[in-house]
Amino acid sequence: MDKITVAKYAGFCFGVKHAVDTVEKLLTNHIDAKIYTLGKLIHNNYITDGFEKRGVSIAQIHDIETIAESTINSAEVYLVIRAHGVTQKVLELLQNCSDKYPKFHYIDCTCPNVKKIHDIAKKNTSDDTLFIVIGSPRHPEVQSIVSFAKGEVKIFEDSKQLEVFLLSDNFNAFSQKQSILCAQTTQNLYEWEKCQKILQKLCTNSNIFDTICGVTETRQKEAEHLAREHDAVIIIGGRDSSNSNKLHQVSCSVNPNSFFVEDASAINTAVFSPFRSVAITAGASTPGIIIQEVLNKMSEQNFEQMLNDSFKTILTGDTVTGVILMVSQSEITVDLGCKVTGIIPYNEITDTPNVDLTTMYKPGDEIEAFVIRVSDVDGMATLSKKKIDARKNLQFVIDAKESGETLEGRVIEAVRGGVIVSTNLVRVFVPASQTGVPKDGDIKSIIGQTVKFKVIETDIAKRRVIGSIRSAAYEERKALEDAFWANIEVGKIYEGKVVRLATYGAFVLLDNAVQGMVHNSELSWRRIKHPSEIVKEGDVIKVFVKSIDAEKRHISLGYKTEDTNPWKILHDKYEVGDIASVKITAVLDNLGAFAEVVPGQDGLIHISQISKERVEKTSDQLKVGDIVDAKITAIDEENHKISLSIRAIIEDSEKAEAEAVQVEEDSE
Repeated sequence: MDKITVAKYAGFCFGVKHAVDTVEKLLTNHIDAKIYTLGKLIHNNYITDGFEKRGVSIAQIHDIETIAESTINSAEVYLVIRAHGVTQKVLELLQNCSDKYPKFHYIDCTCPNVKKIHDIAKKNTSDDTLFIVIGSPRHPEVQSIVSFAKGEVKIFEDSKQLEVFLLSDNFNAFSQKQSILCAQTTQNLYEWEKCQKILQKLCTNSNIFDTICGVTETRQKEAEHLAREHDAVIIIGGRDSSNSNKLHQVSCSVNPNSFFVEDASAINTAVFSPFRSVAITAGASTPGIIIQEVLNKMSEQNFEQMLNDSFKTILTGDTVTGVILMVSQSEITVDLGCKVTGIIPYNEITDTPNVDLTTMYKPGDEIEAFVIRVSDVDGMATLSKKKIDARKNLQFVIDAKESGETLEGRVIEAVRGGVIVSTNLVRVFVPASQTGVPKDGDIKSIIGQTVKFKVIETDIAKRRVIGSIRSAAYEERKALEDAFWANIEVGKIYEGKVVRLATYGAFVLLDNAVQGMVHNSELSWRRIKHPSEIVKEGDVIKVFVKSIDAEKRHISLGYKTEDTNPWKILHDKYEVGDIASVKITAVLDNLGAFAEVVPGQDGLIHISQISKERVEKTSDQLKVGDIVDAKITAIDEENHKISLSIRAIIEDSEKAEAEAVQVEEDSE
């Protein structure tokens, strides 16, 4: 064999790598916690079996509530959602369990590309649409996608199934609906292109979303190219891995000598002896170590390569992978597969004091490191794991730009033109205009805060990363707004914060997402000139939705309720003939005085009802603020008017006294 080529884009994709890295971090940072994955984390037994040996358990959906309840009397639990995602119902169950049990945590590692399709389903489907997904009906990714759709849903595995449906009588029932088309992220690129053409030809009312993962598309194109350029192709991946199977399909379509294997043990090197060139590619769930094992096995046929390996040397600045020989509290000894032995000192492993290296690393484990210095005299090479970790962290941040993932970091200092945010020891520059601090504000005010940000620009050569706090805040706010508008309805009650007052009403922030307005007429049953008479900025009040204009995104809110209606309160408390303690609110010399009977409802004490004697001017007897007793002599239901009388109380008192005297005289 003259040539072995390994695909440039073989191995873990971003989503799978993120899920695997998340479990690795949990194992390192939460030693006492119980860690679960919801289903097999990835389609690769090497990884899942390895995690299982280290204490990671696989949970099913029906286990969630039991696992959450177990935290009442045990350690914390972390449950990781794999890159395929879960259904909307399962997400709600996880959130409810997390709210109910403080020691139960779930971490959503759904691939950003899959979440994008969830958003498409939520925003673009309704009772008037037909949502069509090209993918495997039983695949967890497809099941999660369709759970977010409204209206009719159809799933087809390929273009033939789609065409048969569109040409059948069954489609007539949906012909008036708009067809929404998307694909499973790992769908075969050529099948997807056929599906688009078929739908455009047979359905005029359609909306197509290109949802195949960019990495998947690149891998498939690369696999086709390698298959054309080489005598044989080896595709490495799990048998139940969708993207690995698609790679095999693409390769087979142009080269019949395409072999699908799960690992190096499945390879019979004798089969490849007739071929002069062999290409190796791998699915997104295949770890690099398995790819290396396959490459090593294929290279065993090449004596020259083996001879070169025996004289392998390493240089300062190289990145090397070796096997741990020995672990002590001060260093790790590594077999590098050559005449030089590697040593990783404690301070090149971690900056954290008092870490027990023997619990973190074991002999036989594979480890990657950066070569700091090589000494041919004593056959030792000084290595650094921290430098490798720093590179990986930087790459993770750089990858976040491509995936659109929101990162989190701490603002550590203000510099010229902006601030520095630290995330996993990577320094990210955020320009002042992207911090969210007003132009005339103090940028130093956010130092020490933990913030979310998006990566908007990277320069690998200069190791420069630029981020935007504003973009992350906008995306988060947009997600909150979309979720709010998806659930709002007339009559729904919210507890919101008064954020602004205008002359005509108060603006209230609902669910920290959208503002609604309470008009002055809805704030109080009495006439008010300004909302500040009832509420002030910062108040948290209970409001209800009166009307919605979804197109203009306007919400009218109500605040006053029938229980606070002064007229109702009056009827609950008084009736005609009762005596009430009232407060004078206005004095009209020639007419009489208005008095508050209950808050928000006044009554009139006519000038003739102030006293038994003739009153020339009301102000001679009463002034604003006086508290007096008055008898309710009449209630005008139609006009909401109340007649009051002080004179009636005097006359009633005199009459009662006279009757008492008469009774006494009669008894004598």
